[in-house]
Amino acid sequence: MALILSSYMFSEFGFDNLAFAQQSVGFREYIDQFDGYSFKYPQNWIQVRGAGADIFFRDPFVLDENLSVELSSPSSSRYKSVEDLGPPQEAGKKVLKQYLTEFMSTRLGVRRESNILSTSSRVADDGKLYYQVEVNIKSYANNNELAVMPRERVVRLEWDRRYLSVLGVENNQLYELRLQTPENVFVEEENDLRKVMDSFRVNKIAV
Repeated sequence: MALILSSYMFSEFGFDNLAFAQQSVGFREYIDQFDGYSFKYPQNWIQVRGAGADIFFRDPFVLDENLSVELSSPSSSRYKSVEDLGPPQEAGKKVLKQYLTEFMSTRLGVRRESNILSTSSRVADDGKLYYQVEVNIKSYANNNELAVMPRERVVRLEWDRRYLSVLGVENNQLYELRLQTPENVFVEEENDLRKVMDSFRVNKIAV
């Protein structure tokens, strides 16, 4: 099943050590009438073009914090409901698998740890069903990947991130809003990030 289009918006090397949470600064609304979706985002985030997603915004201060929207091809997908993915738990497994596929590394000594933190469904004020998935992924790497002796290979944490996905279906397409943030920033900005998640809507495209 073509669940979610792969994107290359995530950096292989993290900037979590440079992350400093910003106070809430209000929201702006982004509406894409051509592709049929909308969401609210922090008003100080900036749009980045050519990032591989349909739309991409990032925090100008926290380099590892961003959001994007992915959608399946209208010519090859025939989704009728987000329930076509199965229950939220099954959708969560597919989302995590997609993330891990995108983060696959060819570097020696790289190890990833991942957990599905929560999966849920909700009917929004537009009457449509949405799935929400939250996962945590940690990346570890050896500081000396070519070392011969094990004692010379010290494993360190590269990054520790929270990934938040909202899935919806309209126009026979699967839409996914993605949020990425370092775990230490998520603790400080959780309320704002959940407002972004709750604001995501998929809309019928006028023919």
